[in-house]
Amino acid sequence: MSDVAIKIENLKKRYMLGAIGGRTLNAELQSWWARKRGKDDPNTQIGQDTSRYGETFWALDGINLEIKKGEAVGIIGANGAGKSTLLKILSRVTAPTEGDVWIDGRVASMLEVGTGFHGELTGRENIYMNGAILGMTRKEVDAKIESIIDFSECRQFIDTPVKRYSSGMYVKLAFAVASHLDAEIMVMDEVLAVGDMKFQKKCLGKMGDEAKGGKTVLYVSHNMATIRNLCTRCIVLDKGRVVFDGDVEKGIDEYLDNNEKKLDCSYALDEEERAVYGLGREFHLKWLEFNKEIPVYSSNERMRFTIGFDCKKKFDDVEVFLHLFNARTGAPVTLIMSERMDSIGGEYCFECDLNIFAEGDYFFEIGALRLLPNGGHITLDRTKTRIRFQIFRDNMGEYPMWNSSIYGSTVIPQMRSV
Repeated sequence: MSDVAIKIENLKKRYMLGAIGGRTLNAELQSWWARKRGKDDPNTQIGQDTSRYGETFWALDGINLEIKKGEAVGIIGANGAGKSTLLKILSRVTAPTEGDVWIDGRVASMLEVGTGFHGELTGRENIYMNGAILGMTRKEVDAKIESIIDFSECRQFIDTPVKRYSSGMYVKLAFAVASHLDAEIMVMDEVLAVGDMKFQKKCLGKMGDEAKGGKTVLYVSHNMATIRNLCTRCIVLDKGRVVFDGDVEKGIDEYLDNNEKKLDCSYALDEEERAVYGLGREFHLKWLEFNKEIPVYSSNERMRFTIGFDCKKKFDDVEVFLHLFNARTGAPVTLIMSERMDSIGGEYCFECDLNIFAEGDYFFEIGALRLLPNGGHITLDRTKTRIRFQIFRDNMGEYPMWNSSIYGSTVIPQMRSV
């Protein structure tokens, strides 16, 4: 019997830029009638540039891989490198444009929150449905359902329709199903980031056990710590091509070194992927520009940048937020919030202190939210663009024992004698 679980030869996937069709027949007819009269498409989001519609884009451009049974493979790369497209092809969600893929075994995939779940069905019913999709009998699912429910930590809600679940509950149940059902290959896109830290640790332990038990695991993540802890092999993708395949530490270094060269001072956010489908319709982030040609800052400086945005209507209590990450590890550092601003389309300039951050490479994802009177909020827009910058410290001599891998990215001021 062959020890190869997945074999890929000259795999290519081509997409056409722009919206190809409406989400409903009514929307498609509206768009067609607007084009016929030479009018603007009423279904385009604000800020969208339709000038390049019809052009093609190669998400994957000649992938050749061979993955053996029992391997735990980490797949890393910048946004748009082709990671999710590769997993979708392996999970048979989409078909390749060219090339061949051979898979020996059943595939359990978890590509995004709630993939494969039906909102009107309960958690228990979705477990049986996922088992049936994988070709399992009801008796086989019966033997595992209690352990699935226990692992998911959702027993109280297991007979509630999953449309009422939070995103965290979705992830817990989806991972429990994917990891317990009888499949020889586990395909995981970065979905564990939604769960709490305790559950993430439990999931990583489970994935490690499955890999040691002979299952093949393919895991996409921007968190380098989880790649190090879980994977025995690392594949780096860039613009749809494999640029590295081998040792985990060398792969991470290759990925980080390539990205360190890309310290841009401006970012076009118009056509960038949103964190969740539907964001950016009423409030749309268009561009971001730093106040200097290369975004490298001393810890004594204030980072300054300007954003441009469109807004369909005026909101009260809008705030811009930055999710800040350590670029070397992928670990989250902090959340930075702006003061409240008027949501009238145009541009705003922001600045923030950097004196609490250790020396190193960072990136942030930017978004905007609207505060609610009850203390909650609604996210208006959030891009998945990784906006990179560097910090160097003039006073790290005050911290002779500092090691970012041990103490993290935030520097607390020195103690003072009193």
